[in-house]
Amino acid sequence: MKIISHTAQIQAGCFDIGMAIDVAENALRLYNSGEIHFPDKVSQIFNQEEQTRINCLPATIIPQKICGMKWVAVFPPNPQRFGCPNLNASILLSEIESGYPIAFLDGTLCSDLRTAAVSAVAAKHLANPESGTIGFLGSGEQAKMHLLAMCHVFPALKHCKVASRNPDSEVKFVKQMKMLLPDIEIEMCDSDYEKAARGSDIVITAISAQLPLLKAAWLKSGVYYNHVGGWEDEYAVPKSADKIVCDDWNSVKHRTQTISRLYQKGELSDGDIYADLHEIVAGQKKGRENADEKIYFNPVGLSYVDVALAKAIYDKVDSFRLSDQCGELEFNKTSVFDTLPENVIL
Repeated sequence: MKIISHTAQIQAGCFDIGMAIDVAENALRLYNSGEIHFPDKVSQIFNQEEQTRINCLPATIIPQKICGMKWVAVFPPNPQRFGCPNLNASILLSEIESGYPIAFLDGTLCSDLRTAAVSAVAAKHLANPESGTIGFLGSGEQAKMHLLAMCHVFPALKHCKVASRNPDSEVKFVKQMKMLLPDIEIEMCDSDYEKAARGSDIVITAISAQLPLLKAAWLKSGVYYNHVGGWEDEYAVPKSADKIVCDDWNSVKHRTQTISRLYQKGELSDGDIYADLHEIVAGQKKGRENADEKIYFNPVGLSYVDVALAKAIYDKVDSFRLSDQCGELEFNKTSVFDTLPENVIL
């Protein structure tokens, strides 16, 4: 079993948003055709107010004969409290012929790429194709990853507005993203969320908030709104949308996001959800049908996309033969009783 570090993944070129988008879209098609096992996740929430939690998310990609599990910790207070990211993840992959593990990966890059990649796949089908301005509420890792993903999908994007609770975070966002996207004009909004949202063709909240920060009055006709985290927008935002799309509504409805809360209050029904993303990707339902539609996308995270992407990362690292960056663990494949020394103490 290979133990694949974050460093090995970066050195092998796995920080590849285009690869992640392709893998995510293919995984959605496989799921739609019944070629993926997707059990319910197990979530342990330690603080309801802060939503600190650790999730266990399994999935199996049948055509690739791979089963995986993502173990992800989400601790929203981390940046302010400890100066570290709010998310970390590990991924275990096993082949399903003999059932032995083949890899243990640092899953943080995979998880970050997957979140943005699924949003980009959704945007391909749901946002105006000529979108030129994108607005972010939040300026952390997911905001940065989403900007890379959206620019990959929409070459016409030329203007980015960003607002953060922490002004220093806006400065860091601009500095880092200008190096990666020198042709994009990035405007700091000095913590003014309205300024970031108004006039934007694409609006993304990536702020891990539990407050209704985004207001419906700020959103223009034809906007594509991508809700990444928790409770980040007022109820009027989904209520004013022409279409609400989820990555998986059955998973979303039991969570704590805005539309989850509306559903639990009885103010939103199953019939109010237009589609799950895999139905649109597979062509069973239409995406955007006119330039004036306001479309609301709410992902919750699909472990089968993580597993598919982790397998792609494993293959890419393996092809680079980065033995100096990958540890290895050999599993005992005989009975434990066959390997006991004669003087063992039980």
